[in-house]
Amino acid sequence: MNLEEKMNLEEITARVLERQGEVSYKDAVELTRYPNKDILYAAANEIREKFCGKELDTCSIINARSGLCSEDCKWCAQSAKHKTGISTYPIKDGDEVFDCAVQNDIKGVKRFSLVTSGRKVDKKEMEKFCEMYKRIHENTGLKLCASMGLIGKEEMLMLKDAGVNRYECNLESAESFFPQLCSTHTTAEKKTTLKLAKECGLDICSGGIIGMGESMEQRVELACELRELGVKSIPINILNPIKGSALENAKPLTDEEILTTMAVFRFVNPDAFIRFAGGRINMSEGLQKKALQAGINASLVGGLLTTPGTSADKDYEMFENLGYEAKRQSPP
Repeated sequence: MNLEEKMNLEEITARVLERQGEVSYKDAVELTRYPNKDILYAAANEIREKFCGKELDTCSIINARSGLCSEDCKWCAQSAKHKTGISTYPIKDGDEVFDCAVQNDIKGVKRFSLVTSGRKVDKKEMEKFCEMYKRIHENTGLKLCASMGLIGKEEMLMLKDAGVNRYECNLESAESFFPQLCSTHTTAEKKTTLKLAKECGLDICSGGIIGMGESMEQRVELACELRELGVKSIPINILNPIKGSALENAKPLTDEEILTTMAVFRFVNPDAFIRFAGGRINMSEGLQKKALQAGINASLVGGLLTTPGTSADKDYEMFENLGYEAKRQSPP
């Protein structure tokens, strides 16, 4: 490492820590090429400590409508274009959803979200989901999120009235790469949905999946797009290739690619909750610990949509051993 490389990293880190301006796309790309990755990760961790402290945000999800999706997203097991053998159902039983929420509440998870397959949830379906949300809101201490596709203003306001305070719509990948992954909707439509959620008074959550064939530069592009939208909850999924999907033979990312992506997301979005999400089950415990000291400060815990998740209790043990405050205290 020469003196110029050292100074570039030190200058960029100091600029972020002292709130002297955003990290540009160009500088963020340079960071991905920084030769001493351990120093890069340590700098990202310093930024996380400065802006986010020891709090680690936890959330859990339930697949409230599964499969038979009309969209052709190449990564997704729930697309009707793929033959992945997953379970399909229209709307999950309300009692089952409530019981799942209660169990997460007991474990001290902070947030809970219903996630649905399909392009969007219509008004009639939304009424049923809002009944579930109201019951959870009235009987637990969970903060509530929703991920229900490209919905409109009326549906957004219904969710808000039911107790939901955050809407999630992943951009999934950089706008320059997304058309190679999906032809049935666009990044622009996703951004419109997120902006509408903000206009309706909801927080927003949006991130993506890495390892779908995009370049590191396109991962930086995604990080910058999320910053432009003002997203403060950013799930980073690592592609878990599903047999029968269009990306079933995708090449796995290296540990360095994963950690570098997470670190640079922290530089670009210094005060966001950057979240472990799908694919973490394929990361070793050692790699997960490194990620928690390279910019990550949030996690999806428990089961996922169509793939196994992690144990919340085991997660808490790991988080707390690394000095994080992860479990919501004194759930009702």
